[in-house]
Formats: sequence, structure tokens, C-alpha cells
Amino acid sequence: MKVLLSGILGLVLLSSPSVTFAQRSAAEYFEEGNTKAGTGDFTGALQAYTTVISMNPEHAPSYFNRGLAKANLKDYRGAVLDYDKAIELNAREPLYYQSRGVSKSMQDDFRAAIEDYTKAIELNPEDPKAYYNRGVSYAKLKSHRSALTDLDKALSINPDELAALYARGNCKQDLQEYAGSLADFTRVIELSPKRTGAYAGRGMAKLELGDYQGAAADFTKAIELSPNDAEFYASRGFAKSKVGDFTGAVIDFDKTIQLNPEHFQAYYGRGFAKNKLNDQRGAIEDLNRSIELKNSYVGDPKKITYSGKLNKETLDGLRDQVKENIRMDNLTGERAEAYYIRGISKSKVGEVKAAIQDLTTAVELNPTYSNAYFSRAMIRSASGDQMGAVLDFTSAIKLRSDYPEAYYLRGILKNSLGEVNDGCLDLSKAGELGYQQAYKVISSYCN
Repeated sequence: MKVLLSGILGLVLLSSPSVTFAQRSAAEYFEEGNTKAGTGDFTGALQAYTTVISMNPEHAPSYFNRGLAKANLKDYRGAVLDYDKAIELNAREPLYYQSRGVSKSMQDDFRAAIEDYTKAIELNPEDPKAYYNRGVSYAKLKSHRSALTDLDKALSINPDELAALYARGNCKQDLQEYAGSLADFTRVIELSPKRTGAYAGRGMAKLELGDYQGAAADFTKAIELSPNDAEFYASRGFAKSKVGDFTGAVIDFDKTIQLNPEHFQAYYGRGFAKNKLNDQRGAIEDLNRSIELKNSYVGDPKKITYSGKLNKETLDGLRDQVKENIRMDNLTGERAEAYYIRGISKSKVGEVKAAIQDLTTAVELNPTYSNAYFSRAMIRSASGDQMGAVLDFTSAIKLRSDYPEAYYLRGILKNSLGEVNDGCLDLSKAGELGYQQAYKVISSYCN
């Protein structure tokens, strides 16, 4: 989902209020700036507005229009400074807040952008663009329910707004509301039959709803409109596999790999199809590639590159501050609990391999033993096996979705491995679940 500046720019430059200047030339420079901006000469427009400001430093529209020119030149920080000044001079103009929100969004500062869009809505509750922009920012922050509410509001004001329909279709997919997503993308296609992404989005919805033939047809249309997009061939290949057309699937995965040789999902899909076609050697070769390509969780853990914002020393310090909640569970017939406690004891006396083996036995005997996965992850991380630790924390979270320490530790591990966005989302979840230390790490390593 993209936030567009052009709609706001056109609105302001074509409808700016008339102003009386002490000098005629200031008004002329202002109109010159509008004319240049309207023809795409944003550098020239910026200079013209700067001249107006030098003559009349209290003229809010010139600061605002100069901010728009800077935004179109991708100088979003400079644009925000001009919007700040325009708002200081005139705090009642909703477009000033909305445009500042757009520039903040373009810098990925979505929380601050939401504050600006909210102010714009307070000043003008009937502007669908403000609801749309705020909805997009909520979606970027994974607050999909809030995003959906805003996009619904935008569409209640302007039911056939393409950008809002498209964004809501994506939002509904994130919420796994596939039938609603399908309806939105269908409406986009009715209004704009050459919107490639709408066919792809509807195809994904049909895949999830089990309409594999329909999905393949939509991906075919997307390919006709955009024949060099590897993702469309991959998605059609998966749809074909679902209906047993494994030969057709191989052809699509071949094309995917031709366009993107590192598309590991395509190797997986082609390996599956080859397996079904009894080409077992080809299947094994493809599945090997699907496992190896871009996989952080294979290889020698001692050769890990700490490529995120957290280095090894900081990671170790943060991990070692976490206190494990080790409790005595009732001993079951399989004795998994005894292996668990013995593993903890062995780790404390430095018998790392033996400790990991005991905890492995515990989870083999009781595959739902979330604490054993958590403790094994702690030991693996301390011994340098960060990849194995991430997998164990993931297992603990799958078994217990309200495990804040597991989210926290997985977050700092992912951050240290270079998966900064995913790591920070885990830290956010840990904080949401009440683990306050997460916010200290977020403030230091997620901004």
C-alpha cells in the first residue's frame, strides 16, 4: 500500500487562499511557484516559495507549498520542517497536518504520522484521504483492525476510491478475511481492469478459499499484464499443483527461477511437483536448493555473522538478565520432567552437550513441553547456536502464545542476526504481554 502525494499537492496549489502582499512581486512569485509545481518543476517552485518567504516570513501557504515541493523531491525531513512552520502560523488547516503525516510516513515514522492524520480528521472529519492515509499507517504497524476501521470509513465517504479498496483488500488478507478481500479486489478490477496487483491479490484470496482454478486464472491475467514478475508465476505454479497439474506447475516454477534464481519457494514447489511426477533425483536437488538458499538456520553456528544492531556481547548481556521460571511439575510416566530438571542442572555445571541432550529427550517424550524448548534455546544461545535457539523459542511460542520471555529473547536474537524488523516486532509483542524490559531494548535498537 503506497501513500501518494499528488492528490494533496493538486488540492492545495489549485485552491490556495488569496493573500494581500505588501509588494506585488511577492504575489507574483507565489503564483510562479504554483505554476512550476503544477508542471513538475519542483526545484523552481521551491525557489519561488523561498523568495515569497523572504518577503513575507509569516505566510503559511508558502511554507506549506514549499514543503510539498520538497516532498516531491523526496526531501521528507526538509518538508516536515516547512510543515511545522506552516502549522505554527496556522494550526487550523487540516491539509497541513495530513501532508506532514505523509512525509513522516515516507520516513517510516508511522506512529507520528498517525498523530498528524488524527489531527487532520478532527479538523475535517469528512476527508476520505486522511482516513485512508491513517489506515495505511496502522497497517504498516500491523494494527490491522484499526486500519480496517479507517479504510471502511474512507470508503463510506467515497465508495469507489481505488486506493482505499486495494488497501482494504490487502488488510483483509492480513486478517485472513479472504472472502471480503476477494470482494474488494473484484471491485478494483471492475473499476480498473488493468490493475495487475488486484488480480494477484484476488488470486491469493482464491487460493486460500480453495478455488484453485480461479486462482490460476487470476494469476494468468496478472502475468499477461506484467510478464516479468516472478511472484505471479510462482503463485500460479502453486495453484496448478493444488489441482494436480504438476507438469504445468514445473513450467511455471521454471519461469520463476529463470526470473529470480534465488526464489527458494519456487525450488520447493518444483521439488514437490517433481516428486509427484516421480522425478525423485530432480526433486531432491530442488529441495536441497530450497533449504539452502537464504536460510539463516543452516550452516555452522560458530560462523554466524552478527549483522544486526545487537552485537554478541550486548546479546549475551541481555539474554543473561532473563530469569527462567523453573518449576517442579508432576512427574509423568515418561519422566520428561526429570530429564528437564537434570538438563538445567547439567547446564549450570558447564556440561552443555549433556544438558542439551537431556532437554532434547524431554521434548521428545513430551512434544508440548514449552519450558523445555525455552531452556534448550537459552543454552543453545549461550553456546553460540543462535539459529537453533531461534527455532526453539519459536517452538515455545507456538505452544504458548503468551510467553513474553520467549518473544523477548527471540526478538534480540533475530535483531542480532540482521532480521531487525522481525526482531523488533517480537520485542513489541513481549512488551505488549507485560515484559517491560522490551521497551528499553526497542528504544535503543529499533529506531
